[in-house]
Amino acid sequence: MTRFALVGFGFRAAAFHRVARALPSVECVGAVVREPQRRTLPLPAYGDLAACVRGAQPDFVVTAVPRAAGPGVIAEAVALGLPVLAETPPAPDRAGLQALWAEVGASGLVQVAEQYLLMPSHAARLAAVRSGIIGTPTQVQVSSTQQYHAMSLIRGLLGVGHDPAAVRATRTVAPLLDPLDRGGWTDDVRPKTATTTLATLDFGDGRSAVYDFTTNQTRNLLRTRRLLVRGTHGELSNDEIVHMPASRTIARTALIRRQSGHDLDLNGFDTETITLDGQVVHRNPYIGHRLNDDEIATATLLDAMAAWVREEGPPPYPLVEGCQDQLLALAVEEAADSGREIATTAEGWLP
Repeated sequence: MTRFALVGFGFRAAAFHRVARALPSVECVGAVVREPQRRTLPLPAYGDLAACVRGAQPDFVVTAVPRAAGPGVIAEAVALGLPVLAETPPAPDRAGLQALWAEVGASGLVQVAEQYLLMPSHAARLAAVRSGIIGTPTQVQVSSTQQYHAMSLIRGLLGVGHDPAAVRATRTVAPLLDPLDRGGWTDDVRPKTATTTLATLDFGDGRSAVYDFTTNQTRNLLRTRRLLVRGTHGELSNDEIVHMPASRTIARTALIRRQSGHDLDLNGFDTETITLDGQVVHRNPYIGHRLNDDEIATATLLDAMAAWVREEGPPPYPLVEGCQDQLLALAVEEAADSGREIATTAEGWLP
């Protein structure tokens, strides 16, 4: 059993705790919160990280605190010699990223809790792209999630690594109903002002991306999610792929999710597999726990972090990757604010 502690116990930290209860090899043993004597938590609470380390003896920590506090907590954990899984983003701005890397980058102890490429649908899409069915990917368009999460999807699906990018962006404002937020249904029937940020990123060598995000789009079901990957031999549009398997032959192939629990399937509601032409491109490792896609990704991330800490697996998402995601996200915001093209360049964390 690999033990971890939480720093913070808000929405994301509570999700890590909830998911950990479904994992046989990972245990959440404590949480660091303000005024622990006034909090009622489902696990031991501590007033500071050092006390948590002494009392709970975790093998690693998961930080889920406000952005401004994140770098300090990460640095404190590293100073104590603890591996860290840091909630996104690792720092709020470019100067913060540079300072954080200068302080803890060489330690090799910091991973980032970027889960989007581990979600079943995205993991299946990534596997399909990497299979070569659409040839070499040349463009990714993401309209579903915000900033650094979208940049992780773009970089992963396009395979651009840490290459520099030329970023252009604009914003528009329009009214939009907002029926759902983090707390659930809002029951608000009045449209609110929503901002759409539209950006293009040019990575050179024919590789580009389009970022399209509207306020609260992650939860607003009145805006569809769109993910498009264009390649030299076809394209993937959400869960459908158009490609050319033979001369003078255009084919459409779907990613098919096997979801139990419908109709007379009495196995219970669960995601089982996602297949492409009958080949499994994603299999749910947690069948029977009835986890949603984000929970499956979180569980996968925790298991990967635990295996890395035990020196039984690769690092799940090193700090250098989280820094690069945030660098691109900040470039999009700067380009939209200024109306100028912003060029990202090699930073201190780049090899």
